[in-house]
Amino acid sequence: MKTTLALVPPLVFVVVMLCWFTFAGIFIFRKQPRDAQDRKRDRSSIVGVALQGLSYAIVWSVRRHTFTPLAPGRQWLEVLIATIAIVAAIGSVLLIMAAVKTLGKEWSITARMVQDHKLATKGPYARVRHPIYTGMLGMLIATGLAISHWIVLVAAIVVFAIGTWIRVRIEERLLRETFGPQFEEYARRVPAIIPGIF
Repeated sequence: MKTTLALVPPLVFVVVMLCWFTFAGIFIFRKQPRDAQDRKRDRSSIVGVALQGLSYAIVWSVRRHTFTPLAPGRQWLEVLIATIAIVAAIGSVLLIMAAVKTLGKEWSITARMVQDHKLATKGPYARVRHPIYTGMLGMLIATGLAISHWIVLVAAIVVFAIGTWIRVRIEERLLRETFGPQFEEYARRVPAIIPGIF
């Protein structure tokens, strides 16, 4: 049993790393639409992007000793944490892929509205208003569980939450200006990032 459990941290690391490559590939190799003309753009959302990036840097920079368990001596807890990390990583990548596909030409790093912008309410947008941020949070948690200390993960989540709050506030201001009551009704029934929490 101990030999089998020794394989858990490397397995989690490999799965999380494969998900990171997929996560990066979604954005790097995504075909850029040519007909996406900006109607409105708010580059101040870059502050939120920077804070989200900082949260990932925090979780990657302060790591546990390579392939060590997060909960040494508690086998059931180690298996539970490994399962959560793997499910979070895979689920996050699938969620982000679906969200980017749903947005198409309307997806952007900074907050913007394009010509003929449509309010996304289908696919993952039927469950949360910002599924890409939900997926990014899942990747942060999976990475922290795979390689970092729990206190560092908590600090990274706080930084990520601040950055995400900034981005959501700016993006939703643009959506309210563009869609008015249609967006208000959507925002009333669909949570922003995490169902039942925010």
